[in-house]
Amino acid sequence: MAIMEISIIPIGTKTTSVSKYVASAVKIIKHHGLKYKLCPMGTIIEGDIEQLFNIAEVMHESVFREGATRVVTNIKIDDRRDKKSSMEQKIKSVIKKI
Repeated sequence: MAIMEISIIPIGTKTTSVSKYVASAVKIIKHHGLKYKLCPMGTIIEGDIEQLFNIAEVMHESVFREGATRVVTNIKIDDRRDKKSSMEQKIKSVIKKI
């Protein structure tokens, strides 16, 4: 299972607040039933790599549908194939070493 961090930045809106746009994008994750964690500067999602690429595109487009005239989307993907990985496992591994 892959883990993706996605940050979608709407530009060209009438306000500096972006929560409306973020909420629209997060609703898409919920609709697809993927495990996710909302963070202050982005969202972490677990899923098959194909699912993650597809959902990133749908999330990106949703911000345009909400009225943004320009959207910048940053994506980081951790696709480990030698063993199972999860958000929780990655955090536990680091905490264990502190």
